[in-house]
Parts: sequence; C-alpha cells; structure tokens
Amino acid sequence: MSVILAGALALALWSMSRPADGAKLRRPGADKPPGADASAAFNPLSAGSLVKGLGSPAASGGFWPQFRGPNRDDSSPQNTPLARAWESQGPRQVWAVDCGEGYAGAAVRAGCVYLMDYDAEKKQNALRCLSAADGRECWRYAYPLVLKRNHGMTRTVPAVTETRVVAMDPKCNVLCLDAQTGAFRWAINLPREFGATIPPWYTGQCPLIDSNAVILAPGGPNALLLAVDLDTGRPLWRTPNPRGWKMTHSSVMPMDFAGQRCYIYCGSGGVTGVSAKDGAPLWEITDWKISIANIPSPLVLDGGRIFLCGGYNAGAMMLQLKDVNGQFTPQVLFKLAPEVFGATQHTPIFHDGHIYGVRPSGQFVCLDLSGHVLWASPMGKDFGLGSFLLADGLFFVLNDSGTLTLVEAAADGYHPMAEAKVLTGRESWGPMALVDGRLLVRDLTRLVCLDVSASQVASVSPSLPPRNDK
Repeated sequence: MSVILAGALALALWSMSRPADGAKLRRPGADKPPGADASAAFNPLSAGSLVKGLGSPAASGGFWPQFRGPNRDDSSPQNTPLARAWESQGPRQVWAVDCGEGYAGAAVRAGCVYLMDYDAEKKQNALRCLSAADGRECWRYAYPLVLKRNHGMTRTVPAVTETRVVAMDPKCNVLCLDAQTGAFRWAINLPREFGATIPPWYTGQCPLIDSNAVILAPGGPNALLLAVDLDTGRPLWRTPNPRGWKMTHSSVMPMDFAGQRCYIYCGSGGVTGVSAKDGAPLWEITDWKISIANIPSPLVLDGGRIFLCGGYNAGAMMLQLKDVNGQFTPQVLFKLAPEVFGATQHTPIFHDGHIYGVRPSGQFVCLDLSGHVLWASPMGKDFGLGSFLLADGLFFVLNDSGTLTLVEAAADGYHPMAEAKVLTGRESWGPMALVDGRLLVRDLTRLVCLDVSASQVASVSPSLPPRNDK
C-alpha cells in the first residue's frame, strides 16, 4: 500500500511541475525588469516607489550635468555675467530645501536639479528631481536602504543627459531613471554583481557618462573599471583587476592623449589609465597610494600631465605620460610634501596654466606647473573642507561653516572681492553647481540656491576693501 501511495504522490508532483498549455516554466531572473543583466539577480531598487510632486522644470538652457560640471573640471563654460560685489547681506537666496544628512552635490539640466538624498526616519534612499526655479520637488524615486550615520550619509553627484539620470547611492547601488519622468530604467548592485567593497564612510564615487556609456570603478575581483550601456545597463566591457585594487572615494576622469580616449582612476593600490574603447589597461603606477581615504580625483592637465593629491599626509604628485611606439608610460615629475600642497577632499582646478585648490592647512593656494606655490590666502583664513568652483574669471570658495568668498582668478596674488555667510549649518562640504547665474551650495542638511548674477547687483558697495596691487 505504501508503494502505491508513494507512486501516486510522485505522479501528482510530476503533473504539478509541468507547465500548463501555453505557459512557460519560471526561471530565476525571469521577473527582472527589461534591460537588466541576465547574469545578475533581480535588483530590489527596481521595486522603488515614484512619487510625483508639485514642481515643474524651469525655463533654462544651462546645465551642470555631473560631478565637477559640464567638462568635469569644476568650471562653468557659460557666459552669464556674474556679480563682482555683493550687498552686505550677500547674494540673494532664491530658494532652499531640507536634505538628509550628507554632502551630496547637485546636477542640473533642462531646468531640473537632481540630488541623491537619504531619509533616516523612513530608512529610504531617494533620487530627487527639483525645480531649478523654486526648489519644489518634481518627483522622487525612493527605495529601502538601511544606513547608519557615518559622517553623513550621501556624498555623490548624479550624472544626467537629455533622457537619463544615473546616480550611485552610499552602498554602491547604481540607479538609472528617466530624466524627465523619474521612471525606473535599470539598476546595478556593484558589491553583489561585481564584487565591489563599500569604502569606509560609504561611497563617494560619482558616475561618468561618456557618449552612450556609463563608466564606473567597482574595484571588484574581475572589474577594476566597468562600462555599461546607458539605456539598458548591460556591461559593455570590464577592466581586469589582477592586483585586487579596491574602490576608493575618487571618481573616474576622462583624458585624451596621443589620439586616444582613456579613463584615469585612483584605485586603492595606485593609478591606472584604461582604453575608452574596450577597457584594456594602458598603464598603471603604484607610487601613489593613500592608506586612509583616497578622495580627490585625478586632475588632467595639458600635455599628458596628471596631478594627484590627497589628505592624510599624502601630499601631491605630478605624472607625465609618454607615448613610445604606441605604449603609454607614466613618469613621476615631482612630489610635494603635504605642507606644500595636498587636498583632503576636493579636487583642485586647472586654470590658465595654474593649479588652484585648498591645502590641508585650509589655505586657498595657487601653484605653477612645477609645483611652486605662487600665493596662498592668509593664515587664519581657513577654508577647511569646503568646495570651490570657477566661473567668469572668479573662484567661489566655501568654508566649513558656510561663508562664501569670491576670489579673482589671478596668478599674481590672492585677491578676495566679496564675502558673505550663505549657510547656517555645519560641514558645508558638498560640491557646488552653477547654472544661469544661480549657485547651488549645501551644508550637512540644507541645499540653497543663490543668485550670483550681475543682473541682481545694480550699484552696491564692495563687500571687501578694494584690491590694492601696490
């Protein structure tokens, strides 16, 4: 009798396992969204919620579409005239919005401001789209993410095109949405799918969109760098990682040298350059390492030179690429002690043959291309870990406590032109953005839009004493 019952049970199970007429067997990964990588498990970010707001895109033709602006050099190519002096209260505040704790900067395109944000109460990460006109939220795409306070939560800047916006969250999830509607397109979990290790203090790497490819640096066992298709998220190429370099807070930078497009990245074990065509390694150097946190990105200069800098007593280094019969070789031109120059957080700016940045002492300095300091802001004028950008011949330099200083972009000396307290919170470290004379600045919990255009300043007294060249 037991044999009969066992046979009947087996027959029933076999019948239940067969697909009904016209049906298909369900296979792992079959419920993934269109365009997902067939080799990857379903990503829960695709199940996030899209919430529409009351905001509408501003009428604007300007853009700051990624980390460090249109050309990834922290300078604005727009010709909007900017004010050289401010009224006593400083530039006019256009709007302000509250944010979760963090240092994430904004990207701007087509009248929209894109921001990665975290809601600690709901335990949700969100990619937000705000109106550049008034800061009202157009939409947000939110999904569950458990984070613990770790010197702020968010610290990355999205990259946006006419059709897509791509962002990386604190735990190395890469999210792509429709730039206009916020609809989900694809997502990648870099730790799970490519073996990335989340850096201390969460990730600070900002995605790079180059043509129709998204360039990332997972620092995983089989993918030091990675290119995926912008529309689908499918891998296009991977760079081998035989030395096992890990992800840092540094972001990938593009470079054109000897007729070849390449990408430069500071990994945990050194610096590498790879082909933009297929990710093939072109060169690497292990002389540059920062054991605690490699945060600034490579600064690409003219003539195949690359300037590297960091905090934690790393100092700085200048590399020179050589092309010998199609083989690229990096050479160290010079090194700088940290007291001469280093950068704990923000990448310097290259302008008119000179390098400008904030060194660990907090001074804003100008270097020539031999590494000599041409000038430094006065001791006691501490800019800390604040950000800076260049526009219309002016540097906007923000300090930790939210004081913004306007400095002439000149190699002959430190010439401050205006100064104002524009943020009231602490840790004003987020990268700035500038579009159509509107400057976006943030502290730990607030994003503020300032009007710094010349049209808003008719006739005012300078905020600081006039420049004296004597």
